Amino acid sequence: MVLAQLGGSLSRALARMMNATVVDERVLGDCLNEITRALLQADVQFDIFRDMQASVKRTVYLGALAAGTDKRRAIRRIMSTELCNMLDAGKPAFAPKKGKPCVVMFVGLQGSGKTTTCMKYAHYHQKIGFKSALVCADTFRAGAFDQLKQNATKIMVPFYGIYMESDPVKIAIEGMERFRKENCDLIIVYTSGRHKQEATLFEEMRQVSEATKPDLVIFVMDGNIGQAAFAQAQAFRQSVPVGVVIVTKMDGHAKGGGALTALVFTSLILHYPLGAILTGAR
Repeated sequence: MVLAQLGGSLSRALARMMNATVVDERVLGDCLNEITRALLQADVQFDIFRDMQASVKRTVYLGALAAGTDKRRAIRRIMSTELCNMLDAGKPAFAPKKGKPCVVMFVGLQGSGKTTTCMKYAHYHQKIGFKSALVCADTFRAGAFDQLKQNATKIMVPFYGIYMESDPVKIAIEGMERFRKENCDLIIVYTSGRHKQEATLFEEMRQVSEATKPDLVIFVMDGNIGQAAFAQAQAFRQSVPVGVVIVTKMDGHAKGGGALTALVFTSLILHYPLGAILTGAR
């Protein structure tokens, strides 16, 4: 798994601290340095673990701990809290409600697993009682219309698209209006995959967002892209109000720290309790 090596390194660093004969400032410093190396090797940006180190040092003052306090457990609890806080947006989670029309817009890079993830998202909500529908606003990629239509038919989710139409905004608006009339309570707008350098496509994505006014924008991110994840996530966030990151390809062997970096620096509202939906989409 992408994050298995990082998780193992963090666990070993904490275990060595827990097994130390005497816990003092040197042991604490060694533990923090080992965690820092693990995050650095996993492609997590320096600013993240620098801030985490500073926060731990501010919080943990061994000389002020009350007599009889288990220093090892206190330090482990504080470090675990700081690591978890990296992925805590500090905002209420968004959740669609049955019986109330909700528009969810999917954006992401080409080849990130956006199509598969979009279908999983629609199918999952349909299974728990939502009336899902899919609008294909991807007019850029050849074969996108046919692929989405076939997949939507397979999972029995209503589909809307116009094969010869080149304006994604028109498709998105017409599809959204149609499914609202059909009382669908989860309308998924699928947009073209793109990269941060493609200014024209980013403008198109912004126009679709402004026209549909989605309740939620989901950014699908390849867990294997490393440090490039930060720049890509920032570019998407600056164009549309991204509220959720779904990390795909977590069954690979890459470091995965870049995906964590993007989550931290974009301060995204996370939709599911784990902070990100971890999928094996290809």
